[in-house]
Amino acid sequence: MLTNKVFSGIFETNTTSSITFSSFLLCIGTALFLGPIIALTYTYKTNYTKIFVVTLATLPAIVCMVIMMVNGSLGVGVAVAGTFSLVKFRSLPGTAKEIGAIFLAMGTGLATGIGYLGYAALFTGIVNGVLFIYTASQIGEKKSTERILKLTIPEDLDYTGVFDDLFNQYTSKCERVSVKTINMGSLFKVTYDLELKDLNEEKAFIDDLRCRNGNLEIMMSSQVQNVSEL
Repeated sequence: MLTNKVFSGIFETNTTSSITFSSFLLCIGTALFLGPIIALTYTYKTNYTKIFVVTLATLPAIVCMVIMMVNGSLGVGVAVAGTFSLVKFRSLPGTAKEIGAIFLAMGTGLATGIGYLGYAALFTGIVNGVLFIYTASQIGEKKSTERILKLTIPEDLDYTGVFDDLFNQYTSKCERVSVKTINMGSLFKVTYDLELKDLNEEKAFIDDLRCRNGNLEIMMSSQVQNVSEL
């Protein structure tokens, strides 16, 4: 075919197999079909940017192209591996979910580039299904009753035990995580991780704390899960 001659490599030898035009379109088309599926699954219950979603959707096709160009050549394969290793040092740290999505897209691209289109589709469907189930479930989520409490107290008040009775009354778990001096050392800011027994008693808890700390500043907030970076 004329297309096979046009798109054949000028450096092809008898030791390297050529890629036909129809095979190229089939592999790239499959990668472009599976890429948006991965991208849409990633956006479920996730803060995302458009540029990352677009990149994720096209990444399988890019990896597929790279693998097809390697085409059994050991030297080209080593060069490609070195090129991919540089990506880590040319980008900002990503979240665990972003890194996982990138590896999923690269795995799909690798499978399509080698020619295992059925396995690529099956792999994408299984992993995206598992990711969807885990994201929709409450696995790994913090309890709604967990709070971060920041108390400001005068320097003459011993924070080590002055609130113990209130913590025993209103919380099922409490841990002091930090102590900081402020206002030239005249005040302490103490931070606690705690779990409330009853959400309806949160205001009563704060009111009782105000009576103990001289009506100084009190801040209670929900515990936001830290974004895990890799």
